[in-house]
Amino acid sequence: MYRIISGKWKAKRISAPKNFDVRPTTDFAKEALFSILANRYDVEFCSVLDLFAGIGSITLELASRDCQDITAVEMNPKHAAFINSTASELEMALQINVQRGDVFEWLKKNRTKKLYDIVFADPPFELEEKKYNELISLVLNNDFLKENGTFVLEHQSKMKLEHPNLTETRKYGNVSFSFFSSEMPDASSEL
Repeated sequence: MYRIISGKWKAKRISAPKNFDVRPTTDFAKEALFSILANRYDVEFCSVLDLFAGIGSITLELASRDCQDITAVEMNPKHAAFINSTASELEMALQINVQRGDVFEWLKKNRTKKLYDIVFADPPFELEEKKYNELISLVLNNDFLKENGTFVLEHQSKMKLEHPNLTETRKYGNVSFSFFSSEMPDASSEL
């Protein structure tokens, strides 16, 4: 179970079937994440790509906050169907485009040929570090982000990521969010 924190459906509890093996972003971490995003973006005017969407904790939070353009990629057909049915129940279906597929393959095919203001990814915590690095490369090297766009990667706090585009990591207990800029750092500005 998780809760929508803010917006049209503030305090709405979303209950997934008991047999779903998911780990929704905690309310504490989600609140912190959306506070950061709200300081950088007007989410209602953003296009967002939610990778490893699970049962829609981030997707539905964005829709509740009036984001009109959300693409959610989820491999598990039951989870994808759950996002669609919940979005319909909450009258958010027009805001959310659920794509069922393996995130790595989906990114390699760049199916939508679309740029996003925010790309968010919450891969399974047991994912190997090299797969995290592959994910970062796929997002940053394949033009998924608009100019001044941000890639937010949720991961275990014990994992320390390094990348030239990494701008900051925020830790919330055993969960951290690493923020990556769409722009490569300018080497001349470091001189």
